[in-house]
Amino acid sequence: MESKNMLTKRDYIIATIRAHLLQSAFNYTEYQGVGYLNIILPGLKKIYKNDQEKLKEVAIANLEFYNTNPQTIPFITSLQLAMYQDGQSAANVRSIKMALMGPLSGIGDSISQFGLAPLFSTIFAGLALSGLGFAPLGYLFAMISVTLMIKLFLGFLGYKLGTEAIKSLSNKIGEVSEAANIVGVTVISALAAKFVKAKLAIQYVTEMTINGQTTQKIVSFQEVLDQILPSLLPIAITGLVLYLLKKKKWNTYRLLILLFTLGIVLSALGILK
Repeated sequence: MESKNMLTKRDYIIATIRAHLLQSAFNYTEYQGVGYLNIILPGLKKIYKNDQEKLKEVAIANLEFYNTNPQTIPFITSLQLAMYQDGQSAANVRSIKMALMGPLSGIGDSISQFGLAPLFSTIFAGLALSGLGFAPLGYLFAMISVTLMIKLFLGFLGYKLGTEAIKSLSNKIGEVSEAANIVGVTVISALAAKFVKAKLAIQYVTEMTINGQTTQKIVSFQEVLDQILPSLLPIAITGLVLYLLKKKKWNTYRLLILLFTLGIVLSALGILK
């Protein structure tokens, strides 16, 4: 059912401005989760003004792990608010939200960290070496101004795409959500295989007789495992972490203690390297 409390462009601009506070509540359990909820909370209060229980439910649902680039997050929040306003299900909204986390992280990091920061650093560092005292403040002003413009542009783009796409795809939003969910799972799986580092250190010696000569060969369990199924150990560890998070409701700190302990103990025993 579509909400009667319609958001205006002003509400989306407010959410975009609040995106500057995204990292202010960063923690190792939800990462940007608290800051993310802070961005969309005024919009949610307006959408669910007449349904406090629903407001509480949606707010708690968004108080979860999230980690993306601060410059691109207004696109996600605007799109999400547009979907909530349209009355889309929580599952569909979350699928889109999670699917956009990874791709927009890469885009935003490339723009801000590998584009704007080196560019302005080079310009204002040269000015500072020339003796211009305003150069450090000029760098700060330039970065804040440009990133604000990027936020406003992406926030408006998310609002436009969200409202227009929902109008044209209202009957197929479930399929779009499912596709986004598949993309998100694929990205996370690839990241797990690439960045989770775990290798077996166990080896054994085997003897081989060739043309009457006996030679010894060292066989690594990790090499055998890679031939059967590459990245099996990192995926198994990721699966264990997911199980403890979802089923056992472990928090990040308990997981870190467990992983550090296992890593140290198994390395000391010569099982992992």
